[in-house]
Amino acid sequence: MLLEENKKAAERVLAFRDEEGDVSAAFVQAVSEAVQADDSAHLRDLIADFHEADQGALLEALDADLRPRLIELLGDDFDFAALTEVDDAVREEILEELPAETVAEGVKDLDSDDAVYILEGLDKEDQDEILDALPASERVALQKSLDYPEDSAGRLMQADLIAVPPFWTVGQVLAHLREATELPESFFEIFVVDPGHRLLGHLFLDALLRSDRAARIETLMVSDRRRVRVLDDSEEVARLFQRYNLVSAPVVDEADRLVGVITIDDMVDVLQEEADDEIKALGGVRADEELSDTVLYTTRSRFIWLFVNLLTAFLASSVLGLFEGSLEKMVALAVLAPIVASQGGNAATQTMTVAVRALAMRELGPSNAWRITIREALVGLLNGVGFGLLTGVVASLWFRDWNLGIVICLAMVVNLIAGALGGILIPMALERFRADPAVSSGVFVTTVTDVVGFFSFLGIATLWFGLH
Repeated sequence: MLLEENKKAAERVLAFRDEEGDVSAAFVQAVSEAVQADDSAHLRDLIADFHEADQGALLEALDADLRPRLIELLGDDFDFAALTEVDDAVREEILEELPAETVAEGVKDLDSDDAVYILEGLDKEDQDEILDALPASERVALQKSLDYPEDSAGRLMQADLIAVPPFWTVGQVLAHLREATELPESFFEIFVVDPGHRLLGHLFLDALLRSDRAARIETLMVSDRRRVRVLDDSEEVARLFQRYNLVSAPVVDEADRLVGVITIDDMVDVLQEEADDEIKALGGVRADEELSDTVLYTTRSRFIWLFVNLLTAFLASSVLGLFEGSLEKMVALAVLAPIVASQGGNAATQTMTVAVRALAMRELGPSNAWRITIREALVGLLNGVGFGLLTGVVASLWFRDWNLGIVICLAMVVNLIAGALGGILIPMALERFRADPAVSSGVFVTTVTDVVGFFSFLGIATLWFGLH
């Protein structure tokens, strides 16, 4: 019987996704019809045993007005952890529509880090209303986590953990794990603390199960354990996980008392968000922009950088005005000038991308800045010579003027070197002045390559044809 039920559940999960791995339109339609008909029994048959990620994907695929109703119809069969899998805007819309009692009932059984993630985006008034509906012990624990600064380890940590004294034996720990009524839903390590709850070490479950029951924990624990402070920045914690290949890390307060644990699944989310923010910033897009945002909000958020780009474009265009006479005499210059500027811009973007990533990962600093700058300048020189010769030959054949080929070759070398230097030096300068290089570099680097590209090409052309 159980095997048959598992088989049917697997078939439903397969029907949930189409061939591309997206949520099936037919499945969404079936769920929508069940919600509109208030058919909770059919809804449970369809999705009650779905993973939280799949329930989250389904929520995003549904019409906005059906999402809260689906949650209410599923009742206890809805996994509130699914709200950690949806866009921030979608989650906030859902929480605004649900009664505070429903949200409180849903988050009370979640891991504390998931509950905090769901509640932290709400207004203080809405947070308090939901917290007031929780049991006192859970309310205090969640409030304490919410009081930590945003993007701190205290916000990310899970307060539910298992801590034992060092003088316990393996048998005592195993008995405690069997008899205790309030344990984390899943865990794989035991923390060891002194009477003041200060962290002494840890012990993974595999080592515990392989040890003699009479062995004392203090003889088995690992004391060299990398720990995290509650106020540490989440990105720094993620880099710690990445550097030392951690799967979890204890979180301690100022007095070195154990207050929580951070696990690798939280760090994966942080690294993904960091990468997402960097990609958006390089394109001049706000870090909090989501696909579910409204047209007006998205327009406002993108307007400022487009405006800055417009101003810098006028600056680059003004360079062309300095060589108006040369452009009037030779139309070929106007045709070829954008090629030099564009190639320099592309080369600069390559260098800038590497530089911004290196700065974010703390791989680029005063100790190696000069070496990396020289390397990028040499790369720009070699690429400039290569593409300069190639472009020069094409331009000479195109316009049947070898002088034009020499001019564009020299200008290409100059602009690719300038692009390489701008791509590395501008992000470093912005970092030095505590500005986000991912957000600000693109505009300045593009301006440098456009100005240098136009000026070098038209300046060299004016001098060269003036001499010949």
